[in-house]
Amino acid sequence: MKQYVVDAFTNKVFGGNPAAICILSPWPSKEFMMKITVENNLYCYV
Repeated sequence: MKQYVVDAFTNKVFGGNPAAICILSPWPSKEFMMKITVENNLYCYV
């Protein structure tokens, strides 16, 4: 799995909201995606 972490909604380094971009195929389950967020400390409250 390739993963990139970007700063979303900003023009400044270390600003905005961190987002982990994962290149996956096929589309993973919601449970797997939540495990990725926990691993990266990028929690999603949905």
